[in-house]
Amino acid sequence: MKEILPIRIWPPQLKLLVAAFIIVLSIGVTIGVIYVGYNTDFTPSGTQSYYAGDTVNPEFEIPEQYPKSLEALLLTSHTHITAFAIIFLVMGVLMFFTESLSNKWKLFFMIEPMVSTLVTFGSFFAIRYIDPNFVYLTIVSGVLMYMSYYIMAIIIFRETIT
Repeated sequence: MKEILPIRIWPPQLKLLVAAFIIVLSIGVTIGVIYVGYNTDFTPSGTQSYYAGDTVNPEFEIPEQYPKSLEALLLTSHTHITAFAIIFLVMGVLMFFTESLSNKWKLFFMIEPMVSTLVTFGSFFAIRYIDPNFVYLTIVSGVLMYMSYYIMAIIIFRETIT
């Protein structure tokens, strides 16, 4: 078996490309997080309202937020699951070539965001169609997913600039 070359000894041009990729991707991911906050106020009630809709006030009869349609949920989950799978595949491959963590932790960060992606975007359906309290599963899995992303991004970036 061939020796695996860690990022720190890659050619400078390749390290620069990876560093630039991590910066640009992190800006895109951060804009996504800001969008989530804009729509949900980063609160369980805001998230419930965004996906399950608001209860109708008898005085007004028009809710502030309508429940997401099946079509909207399918579109959101399809695009996000596909995009996040690609993002975490690339991040996982890059993470494989890092040296900052033990192999056990590297494997965790390579696999965990894939699981959290499915749970996060799958739980939107549960919020809408089963019980709004699935929002807590969404929050936990979403936090794990984004924390995993940022931890990997920091480790990969740090190893590209050394």
